[in-house]
Amino acid sequence: MNHKLIPLLLCTVIWGSACQQVTKAKKEPHETLKKEQYRPLFHFSPKKGWMNDPNGMVYLNGTYHLFFQHNPDSAVWGPMHWGHATTKDLIHWEEQPIALYPDSLGTIFSGSAVVDKDNTAGFGANALVAIFTHHNAEIEQKKTGKHQYQSLAYSTDEGKTWTKYAGNPVLPNPGIWDFRDPKVRWHEETKRWIMTLATKQTITFYSSPNLKQWSKLSEFGEGIGAHGGVWECPDLFPLIVDGERKWVLLVSINPGGPNGGSATQYFVGNFDGKTFKPDKKETRWIDYGADDYAGVTWSNTGNRIIFLGWMSNWQYANVVPTTAWRSANTIPRELTLKRVGDEVFLSSAPVKELNDLKTKMEEMTNVTVASEKDFSDLLKNTSMTYSLDLTTANLDDFTVQLANDLGEQVLVGYDKQQNQFYVDRSQSGKTDFESGFAKRIVAPRVAKDTSIELTLVVDVNSVELFADKGLTVLTDIFFPNRVFDKLRLKSPEKIEFKRVNLSPFKSN
Repeated sequence: MNHKLIPLLLCTVIWGSACQQVTKAKKEPHETLKKEQYRPLFHFSPKKGWMNDPNGMVYLNGTYHLFFQHNPDSAVWGPMHWGHATTKDLIHWEEQPIALYPDSLGTIFSGSAVVDKDNTAGFGANALVAIFTHHNAEIEQKKTGKHQYQSLAYSTDEGKTWTKYAGNPVLPNPGIWDFRDPKVRWHEETKRWIMTLATKQTITFYSSPNLKQWSKLSEFGEGIGAHGGVWECPDLFPLIVDGERKWVLLVSINPGGPNGGSATQYFVGNFDGKTFKPDKKETRWIDYGADDYAGVTWSNTGNRIIFLGWMSNWQYANVVPTTAWRSANTIPRELTLKRVGDEVFLSSAPVKELNDLKTKMEEMTNVTVASEKDFSDLLKNTSMTYSLDLTTANLDDFTVQLANDLGEQVLVGYDKQQNQFYVDRSQSGKTDFESGFAKRIVAPRVAKDTSIELTLVVDVNSVELFADKGLTVLTDIFFPNRVFDKLRLKSPEKIEFKRVNLSPFKSN
């Protein structure tokens, strides 16, 4: 996907991530990356250049492939390539050579990849097939609306090298200005491929027996959900809840998010191979934070649905205070459906593989916080990256303070009166690069339980909040002038925590 085309094109991205991940095998580059001020330690980021949307995420023979929107020659959005990274465990990443370069048909915008097990396309059994949007700037200047179209590339060596299909494009543009971001999956009941495509303010479904010839099935979205900006980066997948199969449709939108700028909404309903029908028409968000956008799921992972988002916001992505590189991804998250009352919600939780990064856990039970309790000593001799798990005894206000000696802080907590979770980064350090960055970001509580379970995943300059087993999620980035080495729990009145568990992460 790409808002790049929204004439704010040089709009915005985020900072980087995954230092050690990037070069697991080579020590020197790894050490260099670790010295960069805002380079996250366990989120993926490119070694250099710009990154935005995750693309072509596919699993094959023990390896998770991540492709991503990439400008290798600049740290701002520009001519789009498909960058490439791989991981065996969803935590440690190795950046690979660029997979897809711009060509005579255009630059390489967002898309997906599948394993063609039955050789439906004729490229070979188990070939990896990428389905992506070509964006043609010359045609765009003619204002015909036909400058985006869908194309194929394939790999017969498990993603090491790629060949563009000679018959591209496989889905020409009928004249829709925003016609992009194909997410393709096999639909077993109808024995055909289904493409979920972003088409301006709707999603259009197409089908194909062979990935090469596509027929329009239906459209979804008119009068449903949020429409504050263009629809992008859709995804469609099934999940089971209480023995019943439901279908989930993700749609990213920019602008129009619940806290400004970019965000991803979702719909739960049914898909019969032709038409998607939602159970509810109101807008719901997979993540209420400012910095989780364009997220999609890996293909070929069976019943396990694993999601990854771009950890930034088009409101400021191009101007965040990093220089050699910009952008990171969220941690991978496993998606499930959970029932709350008579409604079904999408839930996100850190993948279990993240536990392998944890060092010895500090486990505390029946913790009383009267005004403030300081846990900073537990961070000494660590990388200042950690997971914090809390369970309250009841519903009361509380705040987790991440801070440093400069008076900079990020506040994360729960507001009982508003029944909201929040992340406040208004005093988080460098904030003047964009007028809307320094603010309090809020999300409604979905769960009805009388106690709160909260997990915070903290990296060098990000916090990911998972409340009530992932029913409410907030992801936000920040840029302190000095690392946050202080950790405190606060409450305006006395509050009881049934447990407080702190797990520092290994630095490599």
